[in-house]
Amino acid sequence: ELQVDELQRLLAGMEKEHRSLLLKMKEGEAELARLRSVEGDKLAQQDRSAQLEKEVAMLREKIHHLDDMLKSQQRKVRQMIEQLQNSKTVIQAKDAVIQELKERVAYLEAENLEMHDRIEHLIEKQVSRGGHSSRARSKSEYVSSKRLTGPKPLPLIRVVET
Repeated sequence: ELQVDELQRLLAGMEKEHRSLLLKMKEGEAELARLRSVEGDKLAQQDRSAQLEKEVAMLREKIHHLDDMLKSQQRKVRQMIEQLQNSKTVIQAKDAVIQELKERVAYLEAENLEMHDRIEHLIEKQVSRGGHSSRARSKSEYVSSKRLTGPKPLPLIRVVET
């Protein structure tokens, strides 16, 4: 009986040790799972970190490319502005020349009209004085001496350069 009691006590001790070992095993497995998840997290973080580094490098390259394109476009805009300013200067110079030519044309037209009036006056004097003249001409022969109807001529303006 003593042996049986001893065996039962040993058996009870073994069961108790079995339970404590199972508990320790479960705690160990839980710790191992936690460590694996931490390592997995570290690996996932390392993978994510590597991926983010690649993205950052790609974005830096894109930014560099866009900066180059922006500088190129700014150069083109500056060149276009310079061309526009040069064109404006040329146009202003040509406008000044055109205005000067218009003034000269107006002056010459006024002189031309004055000459036509003088010629008509002289022809009328000649016709009235020398009606018997062998070279008497009628006004119809002087078609060019008549004023043309059209836009009203500008007044006589004399430009004096100083």
